[in-house]
Amino acid sequence: MKILETCLYVDDLDEAAEFYTSVLGFKPYSREANRHIFLAGENAMLLLFNPEVTANEVDGMVPSHGATGAGHVCFQIEPGEEDKYEQHLLNHHVEIEKKVKFGPHLSIYFRDPAGNSLEFATRKLWGNALDD
Repeated sequence: MKILETCLYVDDLDEAAEFYTSVLGFKPYSREANRHIFLAGENAMLLLFNPEVTANEVDGMVPSHGATGAGHVCFQIEPGEEDKYEQHLLNHHVEIEKKVKFGPHLSIYFRDPAGNSLEFATRKLWGNALDD
């Protein structure tokens, strides 16, 4: 089983769409004004929802959902690309919140405009847990 989609909750869909497309390279897939924007990544979908709308939906197409506070997503990068992605963030004026070493593996943490915690790390961060 693989993760097909994940979602984050944001308070400004336009600002989030700009960030995720221009900084992280996601492609717009669909949008419903003031409710959501769905973005296509290489192998999964990233869904950005306005929780003020989705948490209060009654009889919607899907069950109501929403969250408050910062969510978290880690984006997989290839080994040896840590410096490249750190520089990429700096080039886009995205502040690096923290760099953490987990054994020999580096995680680079930063925030999206809504305050969600984002991370770049290699697959090996989880050791052999993700090996086929």
